[in-house]
Amino acid sequence: MTSLIEQAAARLEQLKQAGVDLGNASAPAVSTAPVAPATPATPEVAAQVTPVSAPVAPQSAPQARTLHPHETKRVELDLEALTAQGFLTPHAPRSYLADQYRNIKRPLIRNAMGKGAATLNHANLIMVTSALPGEGKSFTSLNLAMSIAAEFDNTVMLVDADVARPSMLRMLGLPPGPGLLDVLENSVDMADVLIKTNVDKLTLLPSGRPHARATELLASDAMSGLLDHMAKRYADRIIIFDSPPLLLTTESRVLASHMGQIVIVVQAERTPQSAVLQAVSTIENCPLKMVLLNQASAKADAGYGYHYGSYGYGQGYGYGYDRDDGQGGAQAVAGKA
Repeated sequence: MTSLIEQAAARLEQLKQAGVDLGNASAPAVSTAPVAPATPATPEVAAQVTPVSAPVAPQSAPQARTLHPHETKRVELDLEALTAQGFLTPHAPRSYLADQYRNIKRPLIRNAMGKGAATLNHANLIMVTSALPGEGKSFTSLNLAMSIAAEFDNTVMLVDADVARPSMLRMLGLPPGPGLLDVLENSVDMADVLIKTNVDKLTLLPSGRPHARATELLASDAMSGLLDHMAKRYADRIIIFDSPPLLLTTESRVLASHMGQIVIVVQAERTPQSAVLQAVSTIENCPLKMVLLNQASAKADAGYGYHYGSYGYGQGYGYGYDRDDGQGGAQAVAGKA
């Protein structure tokens, strides 16, 4: 019996003889098998895709986001509340107090800008202090800073250097935070603790967190370097330091040695002359000292001008408001000029 294969072969031969075109039908060896080698192309395609995605990674690398400049904090002072407490503020109506501070700041600015009678080192660094607490030095510091901020040609930085009893932030209605002492301890950068305000030309530097060795920090080389940097960085900037009383702490005497100008606040009809003389003697090596008479009537101003006139400019300045440092707001004194 003829096998099926032999029969199929015979049939094909008959079809060929009959002239039928069988094409590739006689080539059963051709199949889809040769397509199989194409499967190794998958890794090849992946290799081609990988370089495309690789450059994307550096664009989102973490190190690119960490390189950012320091941003100075900004706060909105409640100017209406400050005005109500007796402080000078921008756009407030003209007052006797404002006029007095115009008189006070003028020689200080001239000296700070190198236009005074004598050349001073760090002339734009001004320390405001007093012999005893409660004489109005912090009130004076803030008002002097506000008055200078109204100048067209100057900016002002107000530094709370009363590290033993800081009050500037509280007076302004701001929470405590890092500041000068933290910078000296190298725990923060100065740009991170400066505070810009809605008074365009006024910047604040808080005292910082309390430190057991505050006096040593103020007397350190770091402090000398910082003050030198602050004095020289901006030619138009005047820096006011609200300092502790001279007769209570050593910090103020250390600070005074770095200052170009010193303003000693004396409360009229209260501060003993002996206390003023003793306070002045503690900073006798400082080149320029001004006595500012606070809460002065015309009569008291004349008397204090005579007794204390030999120090600094030989002139007391009176104004009709009093500030008890750290003890609430300013109080208007009726009938005093």
